[in-house]
Amino acid sequence: MRLHVDKEADALYLRLDDSKIIESEEVSPGVVLDFNEHNQVVGIEMLHLSKRAPALDLRAFQYQAA
Repeated sequence: MRLHVDKEADALYLRLDDSKIIESEEVSPGVVLDFNEHNQVVGIEMLHLSKRAPALDLRAFQYQAA
């Protein structure tokens, strides 16, 4: 799993695995899901990140596993 934040594009991308992306679908304004050949979600892109979380400090990302 990889997380990439692009400050210039004001976007966050979470890649769940390395399988080939076959299709993408915008499921909500500014939220795009990437699907593999088995119709599984393998990537999530969120655009306009600063508007969704205006107080977000990119240096303070936390990872939590359950």
